[in-house]
Amino acid sequence: MMKFRMVVMIEILMVMALFGFNSASVAAEWDSTLEAAKKEGKVSVITDVTATLRDALTLEFQKKYGISVELFGSSGREVAPRVAAERKAGQFLWDIYIHGSTTALEAMIPMGAFDPLEPALILPDVKDPKTWRGGAIEFLDPGKMVIVMTPFHRGTIFYNTKLVDAKEFKSHKDLLNPKWRGKMVMDDPRRAGPGVATFTFFYLHPELGPDFIRALGKQQITILRDYAQEVDAVGQGRYSVLIGAADFVAINRAKQGVPIAIVDARQLKEGTDLSPTNGNLALFNRAPNPNAAKVYINWLLSKEGQTIFARANGYVSARLDVPTDHTEPWRVPLPGAIKTYTKAAMQVKDNLQPLLQEVFGSQ
Repeated sequence: MMKFRMVVMIEILMVMALFGFNSASVAAEWDSTLEAAKKEGKVSVITDVTATLRDALTLEFQKKYGISVELFGSSGREVAPRVAAERKAGQFLWDIYIHGSTTALEAMIPMGAFDPLEPALILPDVKDPKTWRGGAIEFLDPGKMVIVMTPFHRGTIFYNTKLVDAKEFKSHKDLLNPKWRGKMVMDDPRRAGPGVATFTFFYLHPELGPDFIRALGKQQITILRDYAQEVDAVGQGRYSVLIGAADFVAINRAKQGVPIAIVDARQLKEGTDLSPTNGNLALFNRAPNPNAAKVYINWLLSKEGQTIFARANGYVSARLDVPTDHTEPWRVPLPGAIKTYTKAAMQVKDNLQPLLQEVFGSQ
């Protein structure tokens, strides 16, 4: 018995020593990274931007670390051409990507713009699998270059609260009601953005599919390509219903008193898809401020950073310890929901895009 106790004690001491060594090692790595980051003095972030999101991604980080955040706002459709042109000219201007999955998978990763993210993760609670929904950080790609921060149920049907009663929508098929003909607008599904995510969901859902998309095409829907214009067109009453908008734009307009709202996914027979929208995180390779980028990544993935980011957008964080009381209960991910942001989902575009061209014409 004495021998057994001694063996157990030795094992405990070994674990304690190992834990202490690891803790000291992590602390030393963080301190040295932070010191180097402060010498760099700034971090450059490219993202979608509203005033609320700009504050969320800059103010608290700058206050905490004394490192300035240079934020550039651009739609996902503009990011890849911009970065490609810069790199062709030998310019490597960006540290952090906080944007959409379609742009990341179909443009940024193929052009070789990102580095793997795991080596940049330092803080223990960020690296701990138990911190995250599903028991692990979700990466968008096999190379683990893009982290999915905010998988949540998106809005698919948006409406003017003065012109439309949300109870009229029990299914997406209610969009086929003749009363909506000529009174709807949508984000262009033939391009990267929330429109194509919505139509990918329509295409993949067994109760909707190609026939539903073809029927929708007969509803004389106006197609726009600017998120703010789409939301404002409905908020101003020029159209009654909006399909496939950018949630964060609609949420921020509603906070400003614009009469726009989103149909609760729980009342729709088919539900809605699961997507992080612009809540994906990546690290540019050849980043001009690599240490500041690491500090920013670990802050943004911390409970503090994720709480601020999720609240600014009205999203749901992938971190289990981030509150969800700032958003609608229907946004919290449900098991088995259709994901429209994965590589597998995007591969249906080989069939979806020809169908969209058939239904809505060429771009």
